[in-house]
Amino acid sequence: MRMILVAAMALSPLLAKSSEPVKRLDEAASVFSEIMATSDKGIPQELLENAHCIVIVPGLKTAGFIIGGKYGKGYLSCRNKGGLGWSAPGTVRIEGGSVGFQIGGSETDLIMLVMNERGAEKLLSSKFTLGAEGSVAAGPVGRTATAQTDAQLHAEILSWSRSQGLFAGLALEGATLRQDLDDNAELYGSKLENRDIVTNGRPAPESAARLMELLNKYPAHENKSAAATSNN
Repeated sequence: MRMILVAAMALSPLLAKSSEPVKRLDEAASVFSEIMATSDKGIPQELLENAHCIVIVPGLKTAGFIIGGKYGKGYLSCRNKGGLGWSAPGTVRIEGGSVGFQIGGSETDLIMLVMNERGAEKLLSSKFTLGAEGSVAAGPVGRTATAQTDAQLHAEILSWSRSQGLFAGLALEGATLRQDLDDNAELYGSKLENRDIVTNGRPAPESAARLMELLNKYPAHENKSAAATSNN
C-alpha cells in the first residue's frame, strides 16, 4: 500500500505537467472570446477576417526593472486552404527582452494577427524574431480598422495586449517566437512540427474544440462575401 502511495505521489507532478497545454487551450479560448465580445474596444473584425493566422498567448509574463523580459506559451492557428475554417492549433513559446521603464511584474494576454502569406511562412518556421525577420506593429482597437496608420497597413503582424482590463495595441520588436515540440507531443502524441499540424490537415485534439468553435465564427473575408451572395 505504501509503495502505491509513493508511486502516486511521484507521478502526480507529471500528471499536472501533462495537463498544462490542455488547460492553456481553455485559457486561450477564454481570452479570445472575451476580447471579441467587446467589439467597440477589441480587435476590428475586418482585420480578423483578412488575417492568415492568429497567435494567442494567455498570461504572458513580463518582469524587470529598466530592462525587462517576456515569457509565455500559447497557440497558433492558420486559415485552411481556400480559407475554409482554421487549422488545428500548434503550440508556441514567446521569449524576449525589452528596454524601457518597467518596475515589478505583470501578466498580459497577447494576441497577434499575421496579415499576409509571407508573415505566415515565417510564423511556421521553427523560430523567428519579431521586428527583425517579420515586421510587427501595434494593432488598432475598435469596431473598424479605419484608424490604421501606414505602419500598421504595411506590417506583416499586428499585435494587441490585455492587462488589468485594458486592451490596446502592443509593439513586440525583438521578441522571439518558436514552436514548442514538447507541448505538441502532449496534445498530439508525437513531436509534430507546427508546419505539419497547420498545412497537412491534422485533426484538432478534443481539448481544442472550444477554441476551434470560436475561431470558426470568423470565416475569411472572401468566403463570408461568397456566402452572403449565395444567400441572396
